Amino acid sequence: MILSDKRILEEMEKGTIKIEPYKRESLGSNSYDVHLGSTLATYKEHILDAKKHNTIETFEIPDEGFVLYPHIFYLGVTMEYTETHAHVPFLEGKSSTGRLGIDIHATAGKGDVGFCGNWTLEISVKQPVKIYKGMPIGQLIYFPVEGEIEVKYNQKSNAKYGNQPNRPIESMMWKNKF
Repeated sequence: MILSDKRILEEMEKGTIKIEPYKRESLGSNSYDVHLGSTLATYKEHILDAKKHNTIETFEIPDEGFVLYPHIFYLGVTMEYTETHAHVPFLEGKSSTGRLGIDIHATAGKGDVGFCGNWTLEISVKQPVKIYKGMPIGQLIYFPVEGEIEVKYNQKSNAKYGNQPNRPIESMMWKNKF
C-alpha cells in the first residue's frame, strides 16, 4: 500500500514525515516531487575500487544549466531535506526525466525508516541532456511498515549515510568488512 496525498499530509502534521522546503504544488496524488539541488559530483578516478575510499569532485550547476554526457557517472542531490520516521520512502524517477533519458538511481531507490537527510542521486544519461538546479528530478512515495522497527536507521551506530547534507555523498562501501 502506498500513502495517498491526504495520508502524506496527515503524517507530516504528526511529524513522522518531514519535507523541507515543502511546496503544496509538489504533492501528487500519492507522491511528492523532489527537485535537483545545486551541486553535482563526479569521481576523481576512472577506475573505482570497492575496498577503497573513492573520492569525488563537487561543482555547482550554473544558472544557465549544465550538460550531462553518457558514460560519465554523476552524483547529484535533492534540494529537499527529508525525514521519515514511520514509513519506508522510495525515490523514483519522474516520467518527464525518464523521457529525457535521465536515470536518477542505479540501485539505491529505497530509504529506511529513520532516514534523515538530502537524497544523493546516482545520475546517468542515455544522450547529452542539459539539466538545471531546481528542476523536478524525482518523486518520493511512502509505504507503511508492517510490524515494529527494532532500530531505526538514524539510531544505527553503523549507518553510513545518516544526516546527509545538501551535497552529493560518495560510496561508503569501503567501510564494510569483506
